[in-house]
Amino acid sequence: MLTDREPGRYRRQVALFGEEAQERLASARVVIVGAGGLGCPVALYLAAAGVGEVRLVDGDVVDRTNLNRQVLHGDRDIGRAKVESAAEKLRAQNPEITVVATYAAVDDGNAAALVGGADLIVDATDNYRVRYTLNRVALDARVPLIHGAVRGFDGQATTIIPGRTACLECIIPIAPPEEGATPVVGTTPGIIGLVQANEAIKYITGTGDLLTNRLLIWDGRAATMTTLPVERQEECTACGSGRRSRR
Repeated sequence: MLTDREPGRYRRQVALFGEEAQERLASARVVIVGAGGLGCPVALYLAAAGVGEVRLVDGDVVDRTNLNRQVLHGDRDIGRAKVESAAEKLRAQNPEITVVATYAAVDDGNAAALVGGADLIVDATDNYRVRYTLNRVALDARVPLIHGAVRGFDGQATTIIPGRTACLECIIPIAPPEEGATPVVGTTPGIIGLVQANEAIKYITGTGDLLTNRLLIWDGRAATMTTLPVERQEECTACGSGRRSRR
């Protein structure tokens, strides 16, 4: 049930999808892996929407080079753990919710424990090694995963429902080469992060059509957004017959 203060805060969205859907948001537990360019807008808007428990996982600290795009961090946060900096802002933004900050780098050994009990996982990371780990953990736990990635003016997003849709490794079976620090303009993770937050809200409330079996592509230079159809691959090494054993 919503508290006495919450109906006023969420009046505009309750008018859109109803109080029962708002209560589903209030009872949801969302894990956001990454508190940087993507994770900041995702976390900010899920907190504003009233997601009951927002869990942030990141093992990095704020650096000056982050500040063009990681909008929950400022100059005074340089050197702080990103999860602590972000959590402080989220708690101030919405004291009605619970924000859990976990300072940890996700790997094959700890991923399952870090996302355990979540209703939804948001991939706000910046490398495919961790993305593939989250994809497999989501498949094992049968928890939906919302993927996002950015580079320069370009970005992508998709929503993965284990057992029903293409997984990340169906869509991108071979990771693109990594070339050190990724160039990016701050608006790109802002746009893709908001797409991810929107997908999370739709999934939790049961509203609208999800980005399932579709890969959204944002071209910021041309200001175009398109979706490409994707299919589950029967021989996928993560969700299909070619599945390798889990570590």
